Amino acid sequence: MDFELLDSLIQSKKEQFWEMSDQIWGFAEMRFKEDQSSRLQMEFLRNEGFTVEEGIGDIPTAFSARAGSGRPVIGLLGEYDALPKLSQEADVTVKKPLAEGAPGHGCGHHLLGTGCLEAAVAVKDYLLEHPGQGTIVYFGCPAEEGGAGKAFMVREGCFKDCDICLAWHPYSATFASVSSLANARIIYRFTGKSAHAATSPYLGRSALDAVELMNVGCNYLREHMIPDARVHYAVTDTGGDAPNVVQAHAEVIYSVRAPRVDQVCELAERVHNIARGAALMTETKVEIQVVSAYADVLQNKVLDNLVYGHMKEIFPLDYSHEELDYAEKFHAVGDPGDWTLYQTMAAKIMGENGKAFFRGAMADVCVPPLPLKQGSTDVGDVSWNVPSAWFGSACFALGTPAHSWLAVAQGKSSIAHRGMTGAASVLARTALELMERPELVEAAWEEMKEAKKNCEYRCLIPEDVRAGSF
Repeated sequence: MDFELLDSLIQSKKEQFWEMSDQIWGFAEMRFKEDQSSRLQMEFLRNEGFTVEEGIGDIPTAFSARAGSGRPVIGLLGEYDALPKLSQEADVTVKKPLAEGAPGHGCGHHLLGTGCLEAAVAVKDYLLEHPGQGTIVYFGCPAEEGGAGKAFMVREGCFKDCDICLAWHPYSATFASVSSLANARIIYRFTGKSAHAATSPYLGRSALDAVELMNVGCNYLREHMIPDARVHYAVTDTGGDAPNVVQAHAEVIYSVRAPRVDQVCELAERVHNIARGAALMTETKVEIQVVSAYADVLQNKVLDNLVYGHMKEIFPLDYSHEELDYAEKFHAVGDPGDWTLYQTMAAKIMGENGKAFFRGAMADVCVPPLPLKQGSTDVGDVSWNVPSAWFGSACFALGTPAHSWLAVAQGKSSIAHRGMTGAASVLARTALELMERPELVEAAWEEMKEAKKNCEYRCLIPEDVRAGSF
């Protein structure tokens, strides 16, 4: 592979992608409503000579863009959705919303999607200089945050033509593959009967009581579920603001997580039963709606080691004094829990000395693949159907938690831009090596098939639930 050519191709266009990521940062569009973000990327890709297909998977803001010909077909999984109520002014170390209550890119998806697109363009340009067999496909994937966009896309067969899929994610550290927790997001809607709470409360049946009893029941459940499982909830409808009225409707949304899909299925059924019990106790009715679900990431050692090899060629980045001073300001107001997580990861590989790599403003180590499960992502659903790999690139100062205004504030910095371009370089190198060495593709498929012998993939989203239905 001609790394010198590839690097020059990436460097020649990097500022266009930095500008694109900044534009998407400014759009800050929520799940399934990423109209401007997806349109911007599609227009750019058409101008670059890609063949674009809009609205794939029956999702208006999902699309694919392909270039090249023949096999292998390498998919790059882009995202561009923002998070609610995280609007934030850039480059300031105090919480200062641009618009109170508006969304913001607190998980760096403006960088994630643009970095994958940057890699796709680099691979396309490289193939024009070095013609060979292989197709690169950029997938615009909406609604990773709570919407499980890729799970719906998997269900609709969007990735069935792919031989390999690759992805990355902005973080405050650089690391190769980790796995994730499987996750289901479920809405419980209770319906009762209203009555005046002072004159005739006995005539009412409180839906809010049912929600509260369900939450109490689930809190008692915690003692009796596996230690690695997680159950979170938020009450989204209390039935009204008047305390002197028995609430006839109330709603709570639950997120049920566990290391494997089958464990989520089992735990979710137990939560369903608690909801049914709460309805029985209050003589109300409950409607249960699974609105999104994520599989755990099925790690693939063939691909993870390939990615890690290329990561070591690019990372760690050499930061300027100005960039380090910038990072230090955000590190000083950051969350120690963020770098404690990475210290734990490093200690598993390097012993206690590994923790020293996560004590400065910018993490200066590239952590190898680890058999850890952190968070949840719909990349997991893709990984059970197509051999996949993903990794993290440092785009924020150490101590920057995901889903925070601190991440939004740093989202247009040179550190963020360079972390994104570094990730794009890794993705492009990995994709091109897979095209040049098809035996690696075959080996990755064999590994995935072997891993699936112990636990088959199952999408928890019912067939009648459509993307964006909540």
